[in-house]
Amino acid sequence: MTRLLTLAFAAMFLLDPRLAVAQDAQAGKRVFNKCSACHAVGPNAPNKIGPQLNGLFGRTAGSVEGYTYSPANKQSGITWTEETFANYIKDPRGAIKGTKMVFAGIRNEQEVRDLTAYLRSFAADGEPQ
Repeated sequence: MTRLLTLAFAAMFLLDPRLAVAQDAQAGKRVFNKCSACHAVGPNAPNKIGPQLNGLFGRTAGSVEGYTYSPANKQSGITWTEETFANYIKDPRGAIKGTKMVFAGIRNEQEVRDLTAYLRSFAADGEPQ
């Protein structure tokens, strides 16, 4: 019976690859540790070396009040979606030439998905959603 269940679960992952690459906000919280020296999220999150990231998705790049962005970032024309964020976070300087963000990037696809889930869990006011 155990072997049958194992085979059934394996078949599910093979037939529906989305199940194998699900987002995990808790794992994303751990990935965010790579970002937390420069960015904050949550209630009353301040701008630090980088802007706070509450309500990131749907926001226009370069638009957080009180943060001084590079001209390249302000003029990028980017509206943050899961796709634009994934492209950016893998190679910030390659995605926006002239950005002042000095970060090597997160290239692991699962870490990017998990980080996205974690950031999505914060509304614009920093409250959990």
